[in-house]
Amino acid sequence: MKKNAKTEDAIMAFLKARGAMQAIDLAKELSMTAIGMRQHLKRMSMEGMIQKAVVDVSTSGAGRPAVSWELTAESHNTFGDSHALLTKDLIESARAVFGDQGVDQLVSYREQQTLKSYATALSEASSLEDRVQKLVELRDQEGYMASAESDNDGGYLFIENHCPICTAAAICQGFCRAELSVFRSVLGPDVDVERAEYLLEGGRRCSYRIRPNNSGRSQTTGKLIDQGASNLVKETLDKDSEHSSHQARYLIIEE
Repeated sequence: MKKNAKTEDAIMAFLKARGAMQAIDLAKELSMTAIGMRQHLKRMSMEGMIQKAVVDVSTSGAGRPAVSWELTAESHNTFGDSHALLTKDLIESARAVFGDQGVDQLVSYREQQTLKSYATALSEASSLEDRVQKLVELRDQEGYMASAESDNDGGYLFIENHCPICTAAAICQGFCRAELSVFRSVLGPDVDVERAEYLLEGGRRCSYRIRPNNSGRSQTTGKLIDQGASNLVKETLDKDSEHSSHQARYLIIEE
């Protein structure tokens, strides 16, 4: 095992989850001296694992700004992307053989299966807090390094610090659209879900603002939903046994 590997793995995990950090803050988190931490950071920088973060001089105040460190692009890709090349090849092969329509069908099928699984997992969660927490657990288990922070208005910031399907999403953004559609569906018609940060548009992570709307409206259709959340769960679970033309009533697709 590489010497210092555990410490450096911990440093990378903090930088992945929190973004750019200073040596003194990392040292506190890992109960180390600042000098010892700077030695680790210097070595990691020389090996291309981390880099100095870009500083906005307009907000750094007077004097020389403190150095912050962030992961390099190569280090970002070490978090759960071991099958990235295979996934990329499979999607490109599917597009070559079946065309864009075939790829869209694959994305749609994956969306339906994810919706079915999530709807089952959230079926006993009645409050928004419970639903969000369960979604955090599901996404964290799938490698998204998920978390949620409450705001002051009864809503939440849902955070995914890592995207294990980033390579696939980069060449087929239908995965991202389907993800947002699934979130809106399983969290229910009484909340609005909007993307706040987007990794593929330069964000360091993907995050979503979840707010109660008290209107019972679906964002994806813009129409009042007559059935409650329990009906959505039942309808989702029944999809596989219904005729394809009948499925269209229940599959929510983001426009």
